[in-house]
Order: sequence, then C-alpha cells, then structure tokens
Amino acid sequence: MTERIGIVGAGIVGLAVARELAAARGAEVTVLEKEDGVAAHQTGHNSGVVHAGIYYPPGSLKARLCREGVALLKDYCARHGLPYEEVGKLVVASTHAERAGLAALAERARANGVPGIAELDALGLREVEAHAVGVGAVHSPHTAICDFPAVARRLARDVEELGGSVRLAHPVRAIRERAGGVQVLAARRIFTFDRLVVCGGLGTDAVAAMAGRPGEVRIVPFRGEYYALHSAAKELVRGLIYPVPDPRYPFLGVHLTRTIGGEVLVGPNAVLALAYEGYNWRKFGNIRQILGWPGTLRLARQHWRTGIKEVHGSLVKGAFVRAARRYVPELTAADLVRAPGGVRAQAVARDGRLVDDFVVDVHDNVVLVRNAPSPAATSSLAIAKHVAGIVPALVR
Repeated sequence: MTERIGIVGAGIVGLAVARELAAARGAEVTVLEKEDGVAAHQTGHNSGVVHAGIYYPPGSLKARLCREGVALLKDYCARHGLPYEEVGKLVVASTHAERAGLAALAERARANGVPGIAELDALGLREVEAHAVGVGAVHSPHTAICDFPAVARRLARDVEELGGSVRLAHPVRAIRERAGGVQVLAARRIFTFDRLVVCGGLGTDAVAAMAGRPGEVRIVPFRGEYYALHSAAKELVRGLIYPVPDPRYPFLGVHLTRTIGGEVLVGPNAVLALAYEGYNWRKFGNIRQILGWPGTLRLARQHWRTGIKEVHGSLVKGAFVRAARRYVPELTAADLVRAPGGVRAQAVARDGRLVDDFVVDVHDNVVLVRNAPSPAATSSLAIAKHVAGIVPALVR
C-alpha cells in the first residue's frame, strides 16, 4: 500500500520535503498551506541570497546542509531554467579590531569547504567592490543570488507531477494521532496520513501544540526591515557586502545585497516582532504567546542594549544610512527608500538562548522541523533529504 504523508507548510522547505518523499519513497504526499499561494512568508520575504557556508560551525547541520544544499540548488535551477547568479560576497572589516573575527571567519569557511575563499587587504577589496571601504575583507566569489519564490513554485509543480497535491487555503485546525496514523482537520476536511511532517515556519508552535508536542523551544519572530537603493546609487554595489557578524547572534547585521531582479537592498535589522506575521509595528496579535514564553524575557534581559539599538534602527532612517555608509561611504539618505521586509522564525530555548542550528524532532508519526531559519532556503533541498531520511518508514 502506498505510504500517505502530510506536509504542513508550502514554503520552500515544506515543498522540498514533499518532493523528496514523493520522489525517493514513492509516497502519496499532500501539502497543507493556510495561505492562498506558496512561499507566502519567509520564502517570499528574503533577499534571495544563496549562502555559501561561511558562517556556520563546522560539523553543524547548518554547515553540512548548506554546502550540500548549494550544489543541489544550483543544479536544480540550471535544470529548470530558474535564475541563479554567482555575484560574490565580501565580508568587510571596517576597523582593525574586527580583523581577528574576519580571520576566524575565513578559517571557518575553509573548514566547511567553501570554494575560492580569499583574504583581502584594503586595496584588494576595492578591486572586487570599487566603492567599498574597509581595512580588510573575506571574499567568497561563489556566493550567489536566486529567486526563491520561483524555486518554490517549481517544487510545487514537481509535487503535483509526482502524483501529490498542494492544498492552498487549507489551514490546519486540529491534529489527532491514532494507532498507526494521524488525522488532520484542515479547512473543513479531515485528512488521514500515515506520517505528518510539520514545516510550519512562523506557525510551527501552533501546529506542534495541536499535535500535543509543544517542545522545549519556541518560535520567537524577529522582523527584518529593509531599505532599497534607487536610481544611480544601485551602481555603487556589484554584489553582496556584509559586515563581520557578532558571534553572539545568528543575525548577520545590516548589509547590502544585489537581488536577482537588479535591486540593491540595505538591511535587515532584527527587531522583536509582536505577532508571528508582524511585518510592521501595527501588527501585535500574538503578544501573549511570544512574551509568555520564558525564553523571550530571558533573551530580552540578556541583550537589552542590542534590542534598543535595533529598535532605534527601525524607527530612525539615519541609523540605516550610517550602517550602510560604514562600507559604502558615497551613499546618502536620499539614496535609500523603504522596501518590504520579512519576519524570521527563530527558535529560542527556555533559558533565553537563541537556537543556532537547524532542529528536527521525531515523535512517533509526527516529524517537526522546529528551527529552520537562514540558510534554510539555500539548504532546502538538502534539508529535504535529511528529513526524508529520518521520517520513520512505514511497516505494514
């Protein structure tokens, strides 16, 4: 009998998992998505960077699946005629104090097998980015950009061509485990599956609670806000210009990113959102759930100074301008215009620790992708293989 597997979430990770299970295991897959289109949240609200694997601790799931995912994604885009461009990335040290962090980053990138990594001095970095300044940089020439929503739409087509279905406007309302299976109420219909895989992103906690698996981490949403460069200012940036990241946080700081559509984004910051889909300050519908998790308040107590700085950046355009001018001093406030932002689903532990690695939990017939922030889009096809490998096989 054909294995029936339900997937909650039609972002790039959920669709990749569905495609992998249908192709590799011959499963009958059904993707349940509450929105009326795929890639509605994190997949459709990011800068489109295909990360090369510079930042992640060697041996971590992020390091391994990012490197595997890059190769799989590049091949997938080539086979399906999807845009993919290796524009290169500079991670720039703006002060001599950041040189040690830059050297550590280069060492980590080489340990992860990132190809072409080069350490540049102040003159060398200007050969890559003529308008950038700094005391040194790490250059990753194969870091790329692509169109992740287009990849998601192609994955959805794959699922349907493999005999599966993608059910849009089907929010999950209840989950009940039965002997040997899982019943899911979505929209007004009851689905019966042998296995359920939850790739819910910002909605992960709600679906996990329905399944009776609240877990020891919770999703805390962080809004990332962007500006875009307009007119001639776009020509000041060839590829991607990043700061040396603060090792205490999984966020990379305000950077400049050329997109596949030719825009140049400045951002994002990382502001605690007060709704799971809190794309602006006017949305605050989930305050009780977000602040009710002990880890949220412990995180705030530990990092309140950084939190105030991020809120200031959210409210004052000049803070974004100063951050951008640190690397491209020719920019002016007039060059930056507001652009759409996104919300990152970041798992936080009870003790306030930001969970840095991908986390996937298996509970009998329910598999929960608990934490899949950046570089999840880059890693999506590799995450799919990883998840498919740990979804319990059906024994009849």
